[in-house]
Amino acid sequence: MMTPDSEAALAEAVAGATGPLRIQGGGTRPIGQAKGEVLSTAGLTGIELYEPGALTLVAKAGTPVAEIEAALAQENQRLPFEPMDHRALLGTTGEPTIGGGVATNASGPRRIQAGACRDSLIGVRYVDGQGTVIKNGGRVMKNVTGYDLVKLMAGSHGTLGVLSEVGFKVLPGIEATATLVVHGLDAARAVAAMSKALGSPYEISGAAYLPEATKTVLRLEGFEASVTYRLKALRALLDGFGDMEELHGEASRDLWAATRDVTHFAGVAGDLWRISVKPSDAPEVLKFLPSDMRYSLDWGGGLIWAVVSEGADLRGGLGKFSGHATCLRGAARTFHPEPAALAAISQGLRAQFDPRRIFNTGLMG
Repeated sequence: MMTPDSEAALAEAVAGATGPLRIQGGGTRPIGQAKGEVLSTAGLTGIELYEPGALTLVAKAGTPVAEIEAALAQENQRLPFEPMDHRALLGTTGEPTIGGGVATNASGPRRIQAGACRDSLIGVRYVDGQGTVIKNGGRVMKNVTGYDLVKLMAGSHGTLGVLSEVGFKVLPGIEATATLVVHGLDAARAVAAMSKALGSPYEISGAAYLPEATKTVLRLEGFEASVTYRLKALRALLDGFGDMEELHGEASRDLWAATRDVTHFAGVAGDLWRISVKPSDAPEVLKFLPSDMRYSLDWGGGLIWAVVSEGADLRGGLGKFSGHATCLRGAARTFHPEPAALAAISQGLRAQFDPRRIFNTGLMG
């Protein structure tokens, strides 16, 4: 394993590579069949710039997410996109890094309100396939340009370049949190309730369905008085859907931490799939999937987590529905195949960013 401790050393390692490189952050989310010698960014650590007044933070790619969240918490600030921790779910070790979060576009339940990781990203530095250091975007909001390339790196899984530094806009902390729990709904009614809540003016920051507990959960965050008012209004809006209860403070936070990290499937035998679909399609998509699977819904129904028997391929179950399915744990641990037109664009991009095709060979086609 190569673990360069500076951007210059990272560039030198890439430039001198004579074969494929398997790019790794904290090693908490292995996926696909990438080949080659491991090139880890874990040696690139430290917060480079933090300006609470400007709501911006810049850190080296190997910096642990926990370190960044601790620094933000001291100033009552936070990352908007609520990055998940895959360790319990995937049975991995290591430490989630901020560069790994960007590379995978890791985004938690708050995505429906605050957007994905890429939506908070304002700047990146990375090393391309020739060993050249590239900078795009900025370190403060007023200097940000070139958003398209910044966003392109988010979710590229290390196939276009090796991140060395990332910059974010951050948000103020949350004073109060509460969750409205609706009991006893099936998937169709749960999606209907979540859609109604998300279409309201009450600023829902989390909407999930936990069928094994027959709970539909809706999160409200903000100032105490605002949360109290919106919670009352939300109860009235959803009157008739089912029995309701409220969770406040720590109970609400614990529920959403577990929902974010999908810990209800930690240690559960079988292949783990992550399926992204249009929220309104979720109830019908579920009908095409194995009847013995265990599942939960996040993002108002747009994200399906499913555990199925080993070897089952859920991609055929999407049928006529638009979406994609990725196997995160199991023998079929691969990304969803891209349509021909999109695959051609992806290959063209990789040819420009990594002409030697040394980054994560075989990972995404």
